[in-house]
Amino acid sequence: MTAMSVLVPLSIIMGVGGLLAFLWSLRTRQYEDLDGAAARILLDSDDDDDDAVDRNRQYPLRRDGGE
Repeated sequence: MTAMSVLVPLSIIMGVGGLLAFLWSLRTRQYEDLDGAAARILLDSDDDDDDAVDRNRQYPLRRDGGE
């Protein structure tokens, strides 16, 4: 019976905490663009890598005519 007097208030506190976290996530619009987040994880982005080579950069031609 002593365990019940600890576990019941603890479960109520945890339930209220979960409800508050859910309401906070709704208020801060965490669920607005679910399709975009699902598609973003599939994209290959090297932009975050500092050592990535910029493949779109235009290099000037050398003066001797070579590339």
